[in-house]
Amino acid sequence: MMQKTFSIKGMLISIVMLICSLTLIASLALSSIHDINAQYRKLQHQLEAYATIIAISSAAALYQNDTDMLAQQLQAFSAVPMINNIHIYSLEADAAEPVFFSSYNRQTIGPYPTQFHRLPELLTPQQSRHYLEMMAPIEFSGQLIGYTYLRANKVELSGYTQNRILSDIAIAALALLLAFLATNRLQQWLTRPIKILLDQVQTITKTQDFSLRAPQTNLDEVEAFSKALNLMLDKIERQFNKLQSAEQEIRQLNQGLEQKISERTQALKESNQELLNTLETLHQYQNQIVETEKMSSLGQMVAGIAHEVNTPIGLGITASTLLQDKLKVIEQNFQDKKLTSSQLSRFIGEAQENLGIVYRNLERAASLIRSFKQVAVDQSSDNARTFNMLQLINEVLLSLRPNLKKTSHEVVVNCPEHLQLESKPGPINQILINLIMNSLIHAFSDQQQGKIIITVTTENNHCQLIYQDNGAGVPEHIRKRIFDPFVTTKRGEGGSGLGLHLVYNLVTQALRGKIQLESSIGEGVHVFIEFPVLIAADD
Repeated sequence: MMQKTFSIKGMLISIVMLICSLTLIASLALSSIHDINAQYRKLQHQLEAYATIIAISSAAALYQNDTDMLAQQLQAFSAVPMINNIHIYSLEADAAEPVFFSSYNRQTIGPYPTQFHRLPELLTPQQSRHYLEMMAPIEFSGQLIGYTYLRANKVELSGYTQNRILSDIAIAALALLLAFLATNRLQQWLTRPIKILLDQVQTITKTQDFSLRAPQTNLDEVEAFSKALNLMLDKIERQFNKLQSAEQEIRQLNQGLEQKISERTQALKESNQELLNTLETLHQYQNQIVETEKMSSLGQMVAGIAHEVNTPIGLGITASTLLQDKLKVIEQNFQDKKLTSSQLSRFIGEAQENLGIVYRNLERAASLIRSFKQVAVDQSSDNARTFNMLQLINEVLLSLRPNLKKTSHEVVVNCPEHLQLESKPGPINQILINLIMNSLIHAFSDQQQGKIIITVTTENNHCQLIYQDNGAGVPEHIRKRIFDPFVTTKRGEGGSGLGLHLVYNLVTQALRGKIQLESSIGEGVHVFIEFPVLIAADD
Protein backbone atom coordinates (compact mmCIF):
# COMPACT_ATOMS: atom_id res chain seq x y z
CA MET A 1 0.00 0.00 0.00
CA MET A 2 1.44 3.37 -1.07
CA GLN A 3 2.12 5.74 1.85
CA LYS A 4 0.20 9.02 1.68
CA THR A 5 2.45 12.07 1.06
CA PHE A 6 2.05 15.64 2.27
CA SER A 7 3.14 19.03 0.88
CA ILE A 8 5.29 21.30 3.08
CA LYS A 9 3.45 24.26 1.60
CA GLY A 10 0.04 22.84 2.39
CA MET A 11 1.04 21.65 5.88
CA LEU A 12 2.67 24.98 6.79
CA ILE A 13 -0.32 27.05 5.64
CA SER A 14 -2.80 24.66 7.27
CA ILE A 15 -1.00 24.56 10.64
CA VAL A 16 -0.41 28.32 10.83
CA MET A 17 -3.95 29.13 9.75
CA LEU A 18 -5.34 26.61 12.22
CA ILE A 19 -3.34 28.06 15.11
CA CYS A 20 -4.23 31.64 14.15
CA SER A 21 -7.90 30.76 13.72
CA LEU A 22 -8.16 28.98 17.06
CA THR A 23 -6.24 31.70 18.90
CA LEU A 24 -8.17 34.54 17.27
CA ILE A 25 -11.57 32.91 17.77
CA ALA A 26 -10.80 32.15 21.42
CA SER A 27 -9.55 35.69 22.16
CA LEU A 28 -12.42 37.41 20.32
CA ALA A 29 -14.99 35.14 21.92
CA LEU A 30 -13.65 35.80 25.44
CA SER A 31 -13.43 39.55 24.79
CA SER A 32 -16.94 39.68 23.33
CA ILE A 33 -18.46 37.68 26.16
CA HIS A 34 -16.76 39.92 28.71
CA ASP A 35 -17.93 43.13 27.00
CA ILE A 36 -21.49 41.86 26.51
CA ASN A 37 -21.69 40.85 30.18
CA ALA A 38 -20.38 44.29 31.16
CA GLN A 39 -22.97 45.94 28.94
CA TYR A 40 -25.70 43.81 30.55
CA ARG A 41 -24.55 44.80 34.02
CA LYS A 42 -24.58 48.43 32.93
CA LEU A 43 -28.16 48.04 31.66
CA GLN A 44 -29.14 46.38 34.92
CA HIS A 45 -27.65 49.23 36.96
CA GLN A 46 -29.53 51.76 34.82
CA LEU A 47 -32.79 49.92 35.43
CA GLU A 48 -32.12 49.84 39.17
CA ALA A 49 -31.38 53.60 39.10
CA TYR A 50 -34.61 54.32 37.20
CA ALA A 51 -36.56 52.19 39.66
CA THR A 52 -35.09 54.11 42.58
CA ILE A 53 -35.86 57.46 40.94
CA ILE A 54 -39.44 56.43 40.21
CA ALA A 55 -39.92 55.13 43.77
CA ILE A 56 -38.67 58.41 45.25
CA SER A 57 -40.59 60.70 42.86
CA SER A 58 -43.87 58.82 43.17
CA ALA A 59 -43.87 58.47 46.97
CA ALA A 60 -45.67 61.79 47.66
CA ALA A 61 -48.33 61.31 44.98
CA LEU A 62 -48.97 57.73 46.14
CA TYR A 63 -49.23 58.83 49.78
CA GLN A 64 -51.67 61.63 48.83
CA ASN A 65 -53.58 59.24 46.52
CA ASP A 66 -53.11 61.73 43.64
CA THR A 67 -53.23 59.64 40.45
CA ASP A 68 -53.14 62.65 38.09
CA MET A 69 -49.93 63.98 39.50
CA LEU A 70 -48.40 60.47 39.45
CA ALA A 71 -49.49 59.93 35.83
CA GLN A 72 -47.77 63.21 34.81
CA GLN A 73 -44.60 62.16 36.63
CA LEU A 74 -44.56 58.73 34.96
CA GLN A 75 -45.22 60.22 31.53
CA ALA A 76 -41.86 62.00 31.80
CA PHE A 77 -40.15 58.56 31.36
CA SER A 78 -41.34 58.39 27.76
CA ALA A 79 -38.02 60.07 27.00
CA VAL A 80 -36.22 56.88 28.15
CA PRO A 81 -36.33 54.45 25.15
CA MET A 82 -35.48 51.35 27.16
CA ILE A 83 -38.56 51.58 29.48
CA ASN A 84 -41.67 49.89 28.07
CA ASN A 85 -43.97 49.64 31.11
CA ILE A 86 -44.15 51.14 34.64
CA HIS A 87 -46.64 50.00 37.27
CA ILE A 88 -47.28 51.62 40.66
CA TYR A 89 -48.79 49.31 43.30
CA SER A 90 -50.32 50.68 46.51
CA LEU A 91 -49.85 48.82 49.77
CA GLU A 92 -52.97 49.39 51.87
CA ALA A 93 -53.29 48.36 55.48
CA ASP A 94 -56.45 46.28 55.09
CA ALA A 95 -55.32 44.56 51.78
CA ALA A 96 -53.68 41.14 51.76
CA GLU A 97 -51.41 42.11 48.81
CA PRO A 98 -50.57 45.26 46.82
CA VAL A 99 -53.21 46.75 44.49
CA PHE A 100 -52.75 48.47 41.18
CA PHE A 101 -52.60 52.29 41.52
CA SER A 102 -51.21 53.81 38.28
CA SER A 103 -49.09 52.88 35.22
CA TYR A 104 -47.15 54.10 32.21
CA ASN A 105 -47.08 52.16 28.91
CA ARG A 106 -45.10 53.14 25.85
CA GLN A 107 -47.45 53.84 22.97
CA THR A 108 -45.82 51.24 20.66
CA ILE A 109 -46.01 48.56 23.36
CA GLY A 110 -49.41 48.90 25.10
CA PRO A 111 -50.50 47.83 28.60
CA TYR A 112 -48.88 44.91 30.41
CA PRO A 113 -50.54 42.68 33.06
CA THR A 114 -49.93 43.38 36.74
CA GLN A 115 -46.96 41.55 38.26
CA PHE A 116 -47.37 42.08 42.01
CA HIS A 117 -47.80 38.30 42.43
CA ARG A 118 -44.10 38.07 41.46
CA LEU A 119 -43.10 40.55 44.17
CA PRO A 120 -40.47 38.42 45.99
CA GLU A 121 -38.90 37.29 42.71
CA LEU A 122 -38.67 40.75 41.10
CA LEU A 123 -37.00 42.51 44.02
CA THR A 124 -33.82 41.56 42.15
CA PRO A 125 -33.61 42.22 38.37
CA GLN A 126 -34.86 39.31 36.20
CA GLN A 127 -34.19 38.94 32.50
CA SER A 128 -35.83 37.01 29.65
CA ARG A 129 -34.86 36.77 26.01
CA HIS A 130 -35.92 40.32 25.09
CA TYR A 131 -36.79 42.07 28.39
CA LEU A 132 -35.45 43.04 31.81
CA GLU A 133 -37.85 43.37 34.83
CA MET A 134 -37.60 44.41 38.49
CA MET A 135 -39.57 45.90 41.42
CA ALA A 136 -38.51 48.52 43.98
CA PRO A 137 -40.22 49.45 47.27
CA ILE A 138 -41.81 52.94 47.69
CA GLU A 139 -41.38 54.53 51.12
CA PHE A 140 -42.71 57.76 52.57
CA SER A 141 -41.36 59.11 55.87
CA GLY A 142 -39.79 55.73 56.54
CA GLN A 143 -43.05 53.86 55.95
CA LEU A 144 -43.51 51.26 53.12
CA ILE A 145 -46.53 52.42 51.09
CA GLY A 146 -46.16 50.52 47.79
CA TYR A 147 -44.00 49.15 45.00
CA THR A 148 -42.95 50.24 41.53
CA TYR A 149 -42.56 47.71 38.68
CA LEU A 150 -40.37 48.40 35.62
CA ARG A 151 -40.23 46.39 32.37
CA ALA A 152 -37.42 47.47 30.03
CA ASN A 153 -36.42 46.19 26.59
CA LYS A 154 -32.94 44.92 25.67
CA VAL A 155 -32.84 46.53 22.24
CA GLU A 156 -29.75 48.51 23.10
CA LEU A 157 -28.00 45.40 24.41
CA SER A 158 -29.04 43.35 21.34
CA GLY A 159 -27.79 46.07 19.03
CA TYR A 160 -24.51 46.23 20.90
CA THR A 161 -24.16 42.43 20.76
CA GLN A 162 -24.88 42.34 17.02
CA ASN A 163 -22.43 45.16 16.29
CA ARG A 164 -19.78 43.47 18.43
CA ILE A 165 -20.21 40.14 16.61
CA LEU A 166 -20.01 41.85 13.20
CA SER A 167 -16.90 43.75 14.22
CA ASP A 168 -15.33 40.53 15.58
CA ILE A 169 -16.05 38.74 12.29
CA ALA A 170 -14.51 41.60 10.34
CA ILE A 171 -11.44 41.67 12.59
CA ALA A 172 -11.09 37.86 12.35
CA ALA A 173 -11.41 37.88 8.56
CA LEU A 174 -8.83 40.67 8.22
CA ALA A 175 -6.44 38.97 10.65
CA LEU A 176 -6.77 35.59 8.91
CA LEU A 177 -6.22 37.21 5.52
CA LEU A 178 -3.05 38.88 6.79
CA ALA A 179 -1.94 35.59 8.39
CA PHE A 180 -2.58 33.70 5.12
CA LEU A 181 -0.58 36.25 3.12
CA ALA A 182 2.28 36.17 5.63
CA THR A 183 2.23 32.35 5.75
CA ASN A 184 2.17 32.06 1.98
CA ARG A 185 5.16 34.41 1.80
CA LEU A 186 6.93 32.39 4.49
CA GLN A 187 6.34 29.03 2.77
CA GLN A 188 7.64 30.46 -0.50
CA TRP A 189 10.78 31.60 1.27
CA LEU A 190 11.18 28.19 2.92
CA THR A 191 10.29 25.94 -0.04
CA ARG A 192 12.16 27.80 -2.79
CA PRO A 193 15.58 26.34 -1.80
CA ILE A 194 14.01 22.88 -1.52
CA LYS A 195 12.48 23.20 -5.00
CA ILE A 196 15.81 24.33 -6.44
CA LEU A 197 17.49 21.37 -4.78
CA LEU A 198 14.80 18.97 -6.09
CA ASP A 199 15.19 20.31 -9.65
CA GLN A 200 18.93 19.74 -9.40
CA VAL A 201 18.43 16.13 -8.21
CA GLN A 202 15.95 15.46 -11.05
CA THR A 203 18.42 16.84 -13.57
CA ILE A 204 21.17 14.58 -12.22
CA THR A 205 18.82 11.58 -12.32
CA LYS A 206 17.73 12.29 -15.90
CA THR A 207 21.16 13.11 -17.39
CA GLN A 208 23.27 10.74 -15.25
CA ASP A 209 25.73 13.63 -14.89
CA PHE A 210 27.13 13.01 -11.41
CA SER A 211 29.56 15.92 -11.69
CA LEU A 212 26.77 18.39 -10.93
CA ARG A 213 26.50 19.67 -7.34
CA ALA A 214 23.68 21.07 -5.21
CA PRO A 215 23.78 24.89 -4.81
CA GLN A 216 24.27 26.68 -1.48
CA THR A 217 21.24 28.09 0.37
CA ASN A 218 20.61 30.45 3.30
CA LEU A 219 18.67 27.83 5.29
CA ASP A 220 20.80 25.81 7.71
CA GLU A 221 18.77 22.59 7.38
CA VAL A 222 18.64 22.68 3.58
CA GLU A 223 22.33 23.64 3.45
CA ALA A 224 23.19 20.61 5.61
CA PHE A 225 21.17 18.40 3.27
CA SER A 226 22.90 19.93 0.23
CA LYS A 227 26.32 19.19 1.73
CA ALA A 228 25.32 15.59 2.47
CA LEU A 229 23.95 15.23 -1.06
CA ASN A 230 27.16 16.62 -2.54
CA LEU A 231 29.19 14.13 -0.51
CA MET A 232 26.99 11.31 -1.80
CA LEU A 233 27.40 12.61 -5.37
CA ASP A 234 31.17 12.58 -4.91
CA LYS A 235 31.06 8.91 -3.90
CA ILE A 236 28.63 8.05 -6.69
CA GLU A 237 30.83 9.80 -9.25
CA ARG A 238 33.89 7.84 -8.09
CA GLN A 239 31.93 4.59 -8.14
CA PHE A 240 30.49 5.43 -11.56
CA ASN A 241 33.97 6.04 -12.94
CA LYS A 242 35.13 2.74 -11.48
CA LEU A 243 32.08 1.04 -12.97
CA GLN A 244 32.87 2.44 -16.42
CA SER A 245 36.43 1.15 -16.14
CA ALA A 246 35.12 -2.24 -15.04
CA GLU A 247 32.69 -2.31 -17.98
CA GLN A 248 35.55 -1.62 -20.35
CA GLU A 249 37.48 -4.53 -18.87
CA ILE A 250 34.37 -6.73 -19.08
CA ARG A 251 33.91 -5.89 -22.76
CA GLN A 252 37.44 -6.94 -23.38
CA LEU A 253 36.91 -10.15 -21.47
CA ASN A 254 33.66 -10.80 -23.35
CA GLN A 255 35.48 -10.68 -26.62
CA GLY A 256 37.74 -13.45 -25.37
CA LEU A 257 34.83 -15.41 -23.97
CA GLU A 258 32.79 -15.41 -27.18
CA GLN A 259 35.07 -18.02 -28.70
CA LYS A 260 34.84 -20.19 -25.61
CA ILE A 261 31.06 -19.79 -25.56
CA SER A 262 30.84 -20.85 -29.19
CA GLU A 263 32.87 -23.96 -28.42
CA ARG A 264 30.81 -24.73 -25.32
CA THR A 265 27.59 -24.19 -27.28
CA GLN A 266 28.56 -26.87 -29.73
CA ALA A 267 29.38 -29.20 -26.86
CA LEU A 268 26.03 -28.41 -25.23
CA LYS A 269 24.18 -29.22 -28.44
CA GLU A 270 25.79 -32.61 -28.49
CA SER A 271 24.98 -33.12 -24.80
CA ASN A 272 21.36 -32.05 -25.37
CA GLN A 273 21.00 -34.59 -28.14
CA GLU A 274 22.27 -37.27 -25.80
CA LEU A 275 19.82 -36.08 -23.12
CA LEU A 276 16.94 -36.25 -25.59
CA ASN A 277 17.86 -39.80 -26.47
CA THR A 278 18.08 -40.64 -22.76
CA LEU A 279 14.67 -39.05 -22.08
CA GLU A 280 13.10 -41.07 -24.87
CA THR A 281 14.54 -44.24 -23.40
CA LEU A 282 13.33 -43.16 -19.95
CA HIS A 283 9.77 -42.67 -21.26
CA GLN A 284 9.86 -46.18 -22.64
CA TYR A 285 11.03 -47.50 -19.29
CA GLN A 286 8.29 -45.51 -17.54
CA ASN A 287 5.62 -47.09 -19.72
CA GLN A 288 7.07 -50.50 -18.97
CA ILE A 289 7.06 -49.69 -15.23
CA VAL A 290 3.38 -48.66 -15.43
CA GLU A 291 2.48 -51.91 -17.18
CA THR A 292 4.55 -53.88 -14.68
CA GLU A 293 2.75 -52.13 -11.81
CA LYS A 294 -0.60 -53.02 -13.38
CA MET A 295 0.43 -56.67 -13.71
CA SER A 296 1.68 -56.62 -10.12
CA SER A 297 -1.68 -55.34 -8.88
CA LEU A 298 -3.47 -57.95 -10.98
CA GLY A 299 -1.17 -60.62 -9.60
CA GLN A 300 -1.96 -59.59 -6.03
CA MET A 301 -5.69 -59.78 -6.74
CA VAL A 302 -5.37 -63.19 -8.42
CA ALA A 303 -3.22 -64.41 -5.51
CA GLY A 304 -5.87 -63.32 -3.04
CA ILE A 305 -8.63 -64.98 -5.04
CA ALA A 306 -6.55 -68.14 -5.50
CA HIS A 307 -5.89 -68.32 -1.76
CA GLU A 308 -9.58 -68.01 -0.96
CA VAL A 309 -10.60 -70.63 -3.56
CA ASN A 310 -7.74 -73.03 -2.74
CA THR A 311 -9.01 -73.67 0.78
CA PRO A 312 -12.39 -75.25 -0.13
CA ILE A 313 -10.89 -77.03 -3.16
CA GLY A 314 -8.11 -78.45 -0.98
CA LEU A 315 -10.66 -79.71 1.53
CA GLY A 316 -12.67 -81.27 -1.33
CA ILE A 317 -9.57 -82.98 -2.73
CA THR A 318 -8.66 -84.32 0.72
CA ALA A 319 -12.17 -85.70 1.27
CA SER A 320 -12.36 -87.24 -2.23
CA THR A 321 -8.89 -88.83 -1.80
CA LEU A 322 -9.92 -90.33 1.52
CA LEU A 323 -13.12 -91.63 -0.07
CA GLN A 324 -11.09 -93.14 -2.90
CA ASP A 325 -8.84 -94.98 -0.41
CA LYS A 326 -11.87 -96.33 1.46
CA LEU A 327 -13.42 -97.43 -1.85
CA LYS A 328 -10.28 -99.41 -2.75
CA VAL A 329 -10.42 -101.23 0.59
CA ILE A 330 -14.08 -102.09 0.11
CA GLU A 331 -13.41 -103.21 -3.47
CA GLN A 332 -10.56 -105.48 -2.36
CA ASN A 333 -12.65 -107.03 0.41
CA PHE A 334 -15.48 -107.54 -2.05
CA GLN A 335 -13.22 -109.35 -4.50
CA ASP A 336 -11.76 -111.49 -1.71
CA LYS A 337 -15.29 -112.26 -0.53
CA LYS A 338 -14.39 -110.77 2.86
CA LEU A 339 -16.82 -107.84 2.74
CA THR A 340 -19.11 -107.81 5.75
CA SER A 341 -22.32 -105.93 6.18
CA SER A 342 -20.82 -103.82 9.00
CA GLN A 343 -17.89 -102.81 6.78
CA LEU A 344 -20.28 -101.91 3.96
CA SER A 345 -22.51 -99.95 6.32
CA ARG A 346 -19.52 -98.06 7.78
CA PHE A 347 -18.24 -97.35 4.25
CA ILE A 348 -21.62 -95.98 3.17
CA GLY A 349 -21.69 -93.62 6.18
CA GLU A 350 -18.12 -92.45 5.58
CA ALA A 351 -18.83 -92.08 1.85
CA GLN A 352 -21.86 -89.90 2.53
CA GLU A 353 -19.86 -87.77 4.97
CA ASN A 354 -16.93 -87.30 2.56
CA LEU A 355 -19.27 -86.60 -0.38
CA GLY A 356 -20.98 -83.97 1.78
CA ILE A 357 -17.60 -82.39 2.51
CA VAL A 358 -16.72 -82.43 -1.20
CA TYR A 359 -20.09 -80.96 -2.18
CA ARG A 360 -20.04 -78.19 0.43
CA ASN A 361 -16.50 -77.10 -0.39
CA LEU A 362 -17.10 -77.22 -4.13
CA GLU A 363 -20.26 -75.18 -3.61
CA ARG A 364 -18.26 -72.69 -1.48
CA ALA A 365 -15.58 -72.42 -4.20
CA ALA A 366 -18.26 -71.89 -6.84
CA SER A 367 -19.89 -69.21 -4.69
CA LEU A 368 -16.53 -67.45 -4.23
CA ILE A 369 -15.88 -67.56 -7.96
CA ARG A 370 -19.37 -66.20 -8.70
CA SER A 371 -18.85 -63.36 -6.21
CA PHE A 372 -15.42 -62.44 -7.60
CA LYS A 373 -16.82 -62.66 -11.12
CA GLN A 374 -19.72 -60.35 -10.23
CA VAL A 375 -17.33 -57.88 -8.58
CA ALA A 376 -15.10 -57.94 -11.67
CA VAL A 377 -18.08 -57.49 -14.00
CA ASP A 378 -19.47 -54.60 -11.90
CA GLN A 379 -16.10 -52.88 -11.79
CA SER A 380 -15.76 -53.00 -15.55
CA SER A 381 -19.36 -51.97 -16.33
CA ASP A 382 -21.39 -48.81 -15.74
CA ASN A 383 -24.72 -50.32 -16.74
CA ALA A 384 -27.69 -50.05 -14.39
CA ARG A 385 -29.40 -53.18 -13.10
CA THR A 386 -31.54 -54.32 -10.19
CA PHE A 387 -29.52 -55.79 -7.34
CA ASN A 388 -29.69 -56.55 -3.63
CA MET A 389 -27.73 -53.85 -1.77
CA LEU A 390 -26.75 -56.07 1.16
CA GLN A 391 -25.57 -58.82 -1.22
CA LEU A 392 -23.50 -56.25 -3.15
CA ILE A 393 -21.81 -55.07 0.06
CA ASN A 394 -21.11 -58.65 1.12
CA GLU A 395 -19.59 -59.42 -2.28
CA VAL A 396 -17.31 -56.40 -1.91
CA LEU A 397 -16.27 -57.52 1.58
CA LEU A 398 -15.68 -61.03 0.23
CA SER A 399 -13.42 -59.68 -2.52
CA LEU A 400 -11.48 -57.74 0.14
CA ARG A 401 -11.29 -60.69 2.51
CA PRO A 402 -7.58 -61.32 1.78
CA ASN A 403 -6.87 -57.77 2.96
CA LEU A 404 -9.26 -57.81 5.91
CA LYS A 405 -8.42 -61.17 7.43
CA LYS A 406 -4.79 -60.11 7.93
CA THR A 407 -6.04 -57.58 10.51
CA SER A 408 -8.27 -57.51 13.58
CA HIS A 409 -10.47 -54.77 12.20
CA GLU A 410 -14.25 -55.14 12.40
CA VAL A 411 -16.70 -54.29 9.62
CA VAL A 412 -20.34 -53.70 10.64
CA VAL A 413 -23.02 -53.48 7.91
CA ASN A 414 -26.41 -51.92 8.69
CA CYS A 415 -28.53 -52.55 5.60
CA PRO A 416 -32.05 -53.97 5.13
CA GLU A 417 -31.78 -57.61 4.09
CA HIS A 418 -34.21 -57.44 1.17
CA LEU A 419 -33.38 -53.94 -0.12
CA GLN A 420 -33.60 -54.15 -3.94
CA LEU A 421 -32.29 -51.12 -5.83
CA GLU A 422 -32.10 -50.24 -9.50
CA SER A 423 -28.87 -48.33 -10.05
CA LYS A 424 -25.29 -48.81 -11.22
CA PRO A 425 -23.62 -51.40 -9.00
CA GLY A 426 -20.21 -50.92 -10.63
CA PRO A 427 -19.56 -47.38 -9.26
CA ILE A 428 -21.02 -48.39 -5.86
CA ASN A 429 -18.68 -51.40 -5.82
CA GLN A 430 -15.64 -49.25 -6.60
CA ILE A 431 -16.68 -46.58 -4.05
CA LEU A 432 -16.89 -49.15 -1.23
CA ILE A 433 -13.57 -50.78 -2.19
CA ASN A 434 -11.77 -47.41 -2.27
CA LEU A 435 -13.25 -46.26 1.05
CA ILE A 436 -12.41 -49.55 2.83
CA MET A 437 -8.87 -49.65 1.39
CA ASN A 438 -8.42 -45.99 2.33
CA SER A 439 -9.30 -46.86 5.94
CA LEU A 440 -6.96 -49.89 5.96
CA ILE A 441 -4.04 -47.92 4.50
CA HIS A 442 -4.50 -44.51 6.17
CA ALA A 443 -6.96 -44.58 9.06
CA PHE A 444 -5.75 -47.81 10.72
CA SER A 445 -2.05 -47.53 9.88
CA ASP A 446 -1.18 -47.12 13.57
CA GLN A 447 -4.19 -48.94 15.01
CA GLN A 448 -4.38 -52.67 15.78
CA GLN A 449 -8.14 -53.03 15.96
CA GLY A 450 -10.35 -50.56 14.12
CA LYS A 451 -14.02 -50.48 13.33
CA ILE A 452 -15.81 -49.70 10.07
CA ILE A 453 -19.58 -49.07 9.98
CA ILE A 454 -21.50 -49.06 6.68
CA THR A 455 -25.12 -47.87 6.97
CA VAL A 456 -27.62 -47.84 4.09
CA THR A 457 -31.05 -46.16 4.18
CA THR A 458 -33.51 -45.03 1.50
CA GLU A 459 -35.90 -42.08 1.34
CA ASN A 460 -37.86 -40.55 -1.55
CA ASN A 461 -36.09 -42.61 -4.22
CA HIS A 462 -32.70 -41.63 -2.84
CA CYS A 463 -30.17 -43.95 -1.25
CA GLN A 464 -28.10 -42.68 1.68
CA LEU A 465 -24.85 -44.56 2.24
CA ILE A 466 -23.00 -43.56 5.41
CA TYR A 467 -19.43 -44.79 5.83
CA GLN A 468 -17.68 -44.37 9.21
CA ASP A 469 -14.42 -45.48 10.78
CA ASN A 470 -12.77 -44.75 14.13
CA GLY A 471 -9.30 -44.29 12.71
CA ALA A 472 -6.72 -41.51 12.89
CA GLY A 473 -8.86 -38.91 11.14
CA VAL A 474 -7.85 -36.30 8.56
CA PRO A 475 -5.83 -33.12 9.31
CA GLU A 476 -7.63 -29.83 8.71
CA HIS A 477 -5.28 -28.67 5.93
CA ILE A 478 -5.87 -31.93 4.00
CA ARG A 479 -9.61 -32.24 4.74
CA LYS A 480 -10.33 -29.06 2.77
CA ARG A 481 -8.69 -30.63 -0.33
CA ILE A 482 -9.50 -34.28 0.35
CA PHE A 483 -11.28 -34.83 -2.98
CA ASP A 484 -8.58 -33.12 -5.07
CA PRO A 485 -6.29 -35.38 -7.14
CA PHE A 486 -2.90 -36.39 -5.72
CA VAL A 487 -3.79 -35.35 -2.15
CA THR A 488 -2.41 -37.98 0.25
CA THR A 489 -0.80 -38.34 3.67
CA LYS A 490 1.31 -41.26 2.38
CA ARG A 491 3.41 -39.35 -0.13
CA GLY A 492 6.51 -41.43 -0.81
CA GLU A 493 4.97 -44.52 0.83
CA GLY A 494 2.95 -45.77 -2.11
CA GLY A 495 -0.05 -43.44 -1.79
CA SER A 496 -1.09 -41.94 -5.13
CA GLY A 497 -3.74 -39.54 -3.78
CA LEU A 498 -6.29 -40.63 -6.39
CA GLY A 499 -8.56 -42.87 -4.28
CA LEU A 500 -10.98 -40.29 -2.87
CA HIS A 501 -10.77 -38.24 -6.07
CA LEU A 502 -12.04 -41.33 -7.89
CA VAL A 503 -14.77 -41.78 -5.26
CA TYR A 504 -15.87 -38.14 -5.73
CA ASN A 505 -16.08 -38.55 -9.52
CA LEU A 506 -18.00 -41.82 -9.23
CA VAL A 507 -20.56 -40.28 -6.84
CA THR A 508 -21.07 -36.98 -8.65
CA GLN A 509 -20.79 -38.17 -12.27
CA ALA A 510 -21.58 -41.89 -12.52
CA LEU A 511 -24.28 -41.90 -9.80
CA ARG A 512 -25.33 -38.21 -10.16
CA GLY A 513 -25.25 -37.85 -6.39
CA LYS A 514 -23.42 -35.83 -3.74
CA ILE A 515 -20.75 -36.63 -1.15
CA GLN A 516 -19.63 -34.96 2.06
CA LEU A 517 -16.74 -35.86 4.37
CA GLU A 518 -16.37 -34.76 7.98
CA SER A 519 -13.33 -35.59 10.09
CA SER A 520 -10.98 -34.37 12.76
CA ILE A 521 -7.73 -35.68 14.19
CA GLY A 522 -8.25 -38.77 16.35
CA GLU A 523 -12.00 -39.07 15.69
CA GLY A 524 -12.09 -41.00 12.40
CA VAL A 525 -14.05 -40.06 9.29
CA HIS A 526 -17.75 -39.74 8.49
CA VAL A 527 -18.61 -39.93 4.78
CA PHE A 528 -22.18 -39.18 3.70
CA ILE A 529 -23.13 -40.25 0.17
CA GLU A 530 -26.57 -39.73 -1.39
CA PHE A 531 -27.62 -40.66 -4.94
CA PRO A 532 -30.93 -41.25 -6.78
CA VAL A 533 -32.18 -44.84 -7.21
CA LEU A 534 -35.30 -46.78 -8.09
CA ILE A 535 -36.45 -48.95 -5.19
CA ALA A 536 -37.65 -52.31 -6.54
CA ALA A 537 -40.50 -54.16 -4.89
CA ASP A 538 -39.57 -57.13 -2.67
CA ASP A 539 -39.99 -60.55 -4.28
